[in-house]
Amino acid sequence: MGETIRKKLEGRELKLFCIFSIVMLFLAGMVGMKWENGGRISIVQGLWTIMVSRDALITDYFELAGYGAAFINSMIVMAIGFGLLCVERVKFTGTTMAAFFINMGYGLWGKNPVNILPILLGTLLYARLHKVNLGSCIYTALFGTCLAPLVTELVFILPFGRVFNLLAAMGVGMFIGFALPTFSRHTSTMHKGYNLFNVGFSAGVIAFVLVCVLKSFGIESGSVMIWRSESPLWIVMGMFGYFAVTFCYGLFLNRGDLKGVLKIWRHSGKAGADFVLLEGVGSTLMNMGMVGVACCIYICLVGGDFSGPVVGAILAAFGFAAFGAHIKNYLPVLLGVFLSTLFSQFHATTPSMQLAAIFVVGLTPIAGKFGLLPGVVAGMLHSAIVTCTTEMYGGLNLYNNGFSAGWVAIVMVPGLEGRKKREKNH
Repeated sequence: MGETIRKKLEGRELKLFCIFSIVMLFLAGMVGMKWENGGRISIVQGLWTIMVSRDALITDYFELAGYGAAFINSMIVMAIGFGLLCVERVKFTGTTMAAFFINMGYGLWGKNPVNILPILLGTLLYARLHKVNLGSCIYTALFGTCLAPLVTELVFILPFGRVFNLLAAMGVGMFIGFALPTFSRHTSTMHKGYNLFNVGFSAGVIAFVLVCVLKSFGIESGSVMIWRSESPLWIVMGMFGYFAVTFCYGLFLNRGDLKGVLKIWRHSGKAGADFVLLEGVGSTLMNMGMVGVACCIYICLVGGDFSGPVVGAILAAFGFAAFGAHIKNYLPVLLGVFLSTLFSQFHATTPSMQLAAIFVVGLTPIAGKFGLLPGVVAGMLHSAIVTCTTEMYGGLNLYNNGFSAGWVAIVMVPGLEGRKKREKNH
């Protein structure tokens, strides 16, 4: 029976898992609406609030519009990405999972169906003008929606009429989508693949330049703080349950064999480490489940919040467990972030530190390649830099941790590689 099911699933395992995840978001939206207000506030009202409000860091959709609307918004954002991947007939790999789930996560705090579309259209325009298949740059487009808050913000801060502001915002969004495919290829050489969130770094540079241009005309934007300090049991248990199902699904596909996970742990995780291609779907799904559970355990242990941003960050880390991150290279950098909170002015429960602890997953290749101590140092350095970078672009780059991780890699990797070469020569 099991072999028959596995044979029917062959080649479609990840696509069906993504469909399952979309369905789970819908169910979470229904539960969230009933749990929070007994259905008094409709999901349609909540979605409208999300689409007409500012999205700069940190805007928690759980707090802004309620659990129901936040999960349904995430479902729609995820469905748009899924539809594009299917239309372009993109093969589902580890990169797909990373792009898919980071959008799922940020659908809870920053991305919505309206503000991501101009960026996606810009990348489509890039593909048409350069006569390349959209599928070749679809991942950059999906990751590039991290600048969606900038699109929304321009509607609010430009000193013209609402219609002109909207057209200008759409134009800037399309420019971002057009520029990112080329620019992100350039920035990847700066950190040499040791930052998994490469588009977050390149988008941060673009956002910084655009914000400086706006400031030169006296137009300024500021970050915000909308955060729900709660950990509803149904969300906590739902997260653990979802990751457990993921692990069991992978275990089933692997016929009960755990060796594939151990093989994944041997990889440094440096960008390009697509675990689906390297070790197979089953092993990758098990690794994703384990990283997801580890993130949830950390937040529970430090007494953090299962807010929209934290749940979204965990889902993003869950996705990148298919493209570079695993327990062995994640724990050192996570430890580094936690240790930094023992000596700095920030606590482990400070919102920015909760997010830094999860998103430090972007620096896992440093621990994977150079070992425990460099991994811990990378985590500590990341926790310091991430608190300063948001103000550089007014909170308009959702992948702020990706931007910070890029600087950590740029600072640390040359010295670490030089030391490694000297050790080899001796």
